[in-house]
Amino acid sequence: MAEKVALVIGAGDATGGAIARRFAREGYVACVTRRHADKLAPLVARIEQEGGRARAFGTDARKEDETVAMVDQIEREIGPIEVAVFNIGANVRFPIRETTARVFSKVWEMACFSGFLMGREAARVMVPRGQGTILFTGATASIRGRDGYSAFAAAKHGLRAVAQSMARELGPAGIHVAHTIIDGAIDTAWIRKNFPERYKLKQSDGILNPDHIAEAYWQIHRQPRSAWTHEMDLRPWMEPF
Repeated sequence: MAEKVALVIGAGDATGGAIARRFAREGYVACVTRRHADKLAPLVARIEQEGGRARAFGTDARKEDETVAMVDQIEREIGPIEVAVFNIGANVRFPIRETTARVFSKVWEMACFSGFLMGREAARVMVPRGQGTILFTGATASIRGRDGYSAFAAAKHGLRAVAQSMARELGPAGIHVAHTIIDGAIDTAWIRKNFPERYKLKQSDGILNPDHIAEAYWQIHRQPRSAWTHEMDLRPWMEPF
């Protein structure tokens, strides 16, 4: 019998990894991807230690041929993709006068174009089955820009538009598409190293816990189609908005 699959594009050490682990606990084979598959070894080992199953794929999500081939391989060798999660960030700061065409294009490719590719390929295999969930991770930049983040905000605005268009087109075909706005610092090694004062807020639940984000994704996936969420914002209780 084919296994049910949760595909996580951009399965890093924090949010993406937590999402993969959450679905693995529910019996899904977590197919996790990064550009370099060897970096996924600790995540795969942890999922297996927790009793789940995982497969790692070294895929450049910006490359159409690699994304198509990965989806085909998963469907052929593992099972049907029931959930596809896009979790690539590309959060970089460049003052506008220092934002080169190459920087802008690269950020757009990482945070928007690769999301389109994943969404399109997930839809290709899900629509004939009449079911599936496609989730896109957004950010505060999805709804407003700020100084130094023109490239990132443009990409995240674009990803949100892709998600909205897909939700309207694919909903009648039985595919649940949702976009989440993660508004606030996340408990990661990068925040701990670069923003130690902010990281101290973890003690009072002042930064986002990746496991709690993952739980929200799981709950979105479980929703009945009479009450689907298409956009959700997640932020700590003390985050101003």
